[in-house]
Amino acid sequence: MTRAILHSDLNAFYASAEVVMRPELAGLPVAVCGSPEDRHGIVLAKSEQAKKAGVKTGMAIWQAKQCCPQLKVVMPHYDLYLTFSQLVRNIYADYTDLIEPFGLDENWLDVTASTKRFGTPLEIAEDIRRRVREEIGLTVSIGVSFNKAFAKLGSDMKKPDAITLIDENNFKEKVWRLPVENLLYVGPSSAKKLHQLHILTIGDLAQMEEGVLRRIFGVNGTMLWMYANGQDHSRVMQNGETLPIKSVGHGITCNADLTSDEEVRRVILELCQNIGLRLCQAGMVAKGIQVDIKDHELCVFSWMDGMPTATRSRRVLAQQAFLLYRKRYQGQRRIRAVTVRAIRLEKAGESTQLDYFCDYVKTDKLERIEQVTDELTTRFGHTALCPADVLINDKTKTKEHYQATMPHGMRKL
Repeated sequence: MTRAILHSDLNAFYASAEVVMRPELAGLPVAVCGSPEDRHGIVLAKSEQAKKAGVKTGMAIWQAKQCCPQLKVVMPHYDLYLTFSQLVRNIYADYTDLIEPFGLDENWLDVTASTKRFGTPLEIAEDIRRRVREEIGLTVSIGVSFNKAFAKLGSDMKKPDAITLIDENNFKEKVWRLPVENLLYVGPSSAKKLHQLHILTIGDLAQMEEGVLRRIFGVNGTMLWMYANGQDHSRVMQNGETLPIKSVGHGITCNADLTSDEEVRRVILELCQNIGLRLCQAGMVAKGIQVDIKDHELCVFSWMDGMPTATRSRRVLAQQAFLLYRKRYQGQRRIRAVTVRAIRLEKAGESTQLDYFCDYVKTDKLERIEQVTDELTTRFGHTALCPADVLINDKTKTKEHYQATMPHGMRKL
């Protein structure tokens, strides 16, 4: 039986959620922007009215206001968006348990088995679209197709508040004329290489020799060729199912540029507090470390390296990350943002190759101390017990946490 896959995309999600909470903004050009004080002063999302006025995601606030002097700028409230996202997924769950998130605002739904009870895939999509609008106050664009890649394309083709069908009979007509970068997983780097091969549309990609693409892109070349030809057989994951953790990372854009190695060390130490806790909660240890640096001119540098032994000790992770930074960063520019990622993860307790030079007694003692720290921070907050360097690190302080209060009568979680 041909599969029935939906891809549901909430329209202008952040901005639309703000309008639901603040009805006085309805019909006005709205942009959700980061805080200039925290150096996130760019447009994160915009309403349809703001989009029509020329406002684009990623613009600085002053640029957006030049395009649209009447623009209403609001701060982001991520708890609110999480709440709305879950409310919408609760509606999806009335039709299927095969729901795979693709960010907060996008989800794939496999409704193949649901058609016997709820009607055709188009009827299910229409019912979902109506209910999200009436019960939540948001709008969705839904792509209906026989695979995930084309369903995603469908939801992008007609916005807002619309449904697009791409089936096995019309996909060449609807899909092949689209720019190749519209296809799922064709990023800027892949698009550039494809353009150099004179592959400009999805149809060009579909009609290219698969062997040529494989030689250039490896197994990803075969995957993209199959997607372009409607041969995406990837399944929609079950609601609540998660993929194996491949890395645990944490990053921050600092309130002011970092101008010394000591300031970078403190930021890395703070980031590793979160990483170590999450590794502990997941029952994982890391055998590698990755550090990403963004300087004040927005140039990004990224390095990774292995570690002598697998660990989840936040102090060891911080030490290794800082050593990697000192070894590889040769720039003299001020640093704007830092990200640390624990990589090459494995289950804690698995047999591993021992290192002759590692003091395992000291390492075990350190990890047991940090386990006690985890228990205290879980109960009393992340600053209940932490290195003094973290407490005095003023360049990473953030504002108070926002709590979302939903309108009366909103569908319950």
